Amino acid sequence: MTDSPSLRLTEVFLSLQGETSRAGLPTVFIRLSGCPLRCRWCDTPYSFQAGETVTLDSLLARVAGYGVPVVCVTGGEPLAQKNCLPLLTALCDAGYSVSLETSGALDIGKVDPQVSRIVDIKPPESGEEARNRWENIAHLTPHDEIKFVLANRADYEWARQRILERKLAQVCPVLFSPVQAELPPAQLAEWILADKLPVRMQMQMHKLLWGNTPGK
Repeated sequence: MTDSPSLRLTEVFLSLQGETSRAGLPTVFIRLSGCPLRCRWCDTPYSFQAGETVTLDSLLARVAGYGVPVVCVTGGEPLAQKNCLPLLTALCDAGYSVSLETSGALDIGKVDPQVSRIVDIKPPESGEEARNRWENIAHLTPHDEIKFVLANRADYEWARQRILERKLAQVCPVLFSPVQAELPPAQLAEWILADKLPVRMQMQMHKLLWGNTPGK
């Protein structure tokens, strides 16, 4: 019998999913520690270094204690930990509906296909545009989603061009979000309508409800 794999964990909590097509669903969030990126507007820098070492088995038991069938694995950048992959598969095998929030800077090709991969493509204002791994697009299916978080008009135009030239809306649903306190949501909405872009605008429901409170 082999030992259970270990992971570095920042937190596990129950909240409403604030983004993606699952917005509004009660969801257990598993926030893994560590991230190789430093996006300018990151709202979870506390996950970079913090955390406790846990076994996969003990983490599954904690998730089961919430009695909720929807799970989101996030970070930081969860794929920076090699044992994120067996965690995702174990969650799926246990019957959960699982989503993964990833920066898109790391290879998603080995992620269990049962997982809905939410790939956050970084625009210029993030400071991490060069880290986008465009090869990931070939791995995406309609079961997955692409997210752009945008700070200004230049970011918007950059994202619009990527959608058109790479035909992203034909790959999977595409999400646009405004950077909080930088791009007014109504302004982003007007741009989307003016261009009739085939994207879904979203705001972070959890922040509208609870602000920037960690664990919400």
